[in-house]
Amino acid sequence: MNDPIPPDEVLIESLEVQAHVGVPDDELAHAQRLLVDVNLTGRISFESLGDDIAAAVDYDAVCRTVREAATARPRRLIETLAADLAAAILDAHPVLQTTVCVRKFVVDGTDAVGVRCTRRAG
Repeated sequence: MNDPIPPDEVLIESLEVQAHVGVPDDELAHAQRLLVDVNLTGRISFESLGDDIAAAVDYDAVCRTVREAATARPRRLIETLAADLAAAILDAHPVLQTTVCVRKFVVDGTDAVGVRCTRRAG
């Protein structure tokens, strides 16, 4: 039986990235502003960290991972981008689970359109 996931999460909200994403070629041709939210479930509870920064999730490093993965290559779909970001986070950081939300600003009459995906470490 799997151990339950600790309920503690690290939150990164509205991380601004510039990325090439879009279905029409003219949208894909230019980097556009996206906002990314990331929820990270660490491998241990906050109480177990013992106030030791080395045991905590390095959220600055997670932000760098997100920015690097977002700009690594163009993508047609923000769904693909969200899944790629989640995979990059799980590959590079000691977390059990991540939820990634990507929002873009291309539909008139909306604040944003977006997608959210949750992935768990293998």
